[in-house]
Amino acid sequence: MSDYDNIRIKKLVLKGEKHKKSKKRKKEKEHKDDDTSKRSKSVTDEDAIQHGGWWTATTAANIVGSVAIEFSDRCYLKALDNGLFTLGAPHNQGEGPDPEEIFTAFPINDRKVSFKSGYGKYVKIEKDGMVTGRSEAVGSMEQWEPVFEGKQMALLSETGHFMSIDPEDDACVALHKKVGDQEICRVRTNAARDVVVDDQPKEEKGDLGEVEKNYVKKFQKFQDKKMRISKNTIKELEEAKAQGLLHETLLDRRSKMKADRYCK
Repeated sequence: MSDYDNIRIKKLVLKGEKHKKSKKRKKEKEHKDDDTSKRSKSVTDEDAIQHGGWWTATTAANIVGSVAIEFSDRCYLKALDNGLFTLGAPHNQGEGPDPEEIFTAFPINDRKVSFKSGYGKYVKIEKDGMVTGRSEAVGSMEQWEPVFEGKQMALLSETGHFMSIDPEDDACVALHKKVGDQEICRVRTNAARDVVVDDQPKEEKGDLGEVEKNYVKKFQKFQDKKMRISKNTIKELEEAKAQGLLHETLLDRRSKMKADRYCK
């Protein structure tokens, strides 16, 4: 455990790359105005709750930072101090992965990623199909491609073999070029998720003609079941919208057609 405590997360190290001393730079804080019709909202799901807040990555872009590789329900790939990997013991519902089961993922490009264990070594496919964690830097053999099909995923190595767990000894290997049950896995992350929630009223979706119809439907008196739409041009609404008077103009147009339950 002390080995994990001493490891610091650093930038991706590529083979052949010279180490440079880092320079501290002052960064200016950027303030962005929030869109008046949209806001951010945290996302939670039952599956993530059952796994200690670790949610399933659904694209390669999700696989960055702290991740865990799950091969069966609440069983994660575990790094050993000898540079090998095994399948960790099952966790209870609501528990996340142990420190030895947490990796740092680095994007290589929009398709491939590399994984760094808590011991500071990169996950590599060996020529004999064993998966090891002894590399100091990233070359082609340390790159993995998440392959998604429906709700399932597998990790493809540079040799064309998929990562899996050997059922005989729970070792991590990559021996098969076709995906079976043993090759199916999930990459989980505990990164914060923000989605943009559209707060625009449903009545205001579409062009201005549709917007007017939507509001007439919402406020119309259905005494004779006939919709009454103003015969004035849409240009009037376009000008009103530009002046910030869209709702007042819509109300006025409905009032003239006697189609609004709130109009006298």
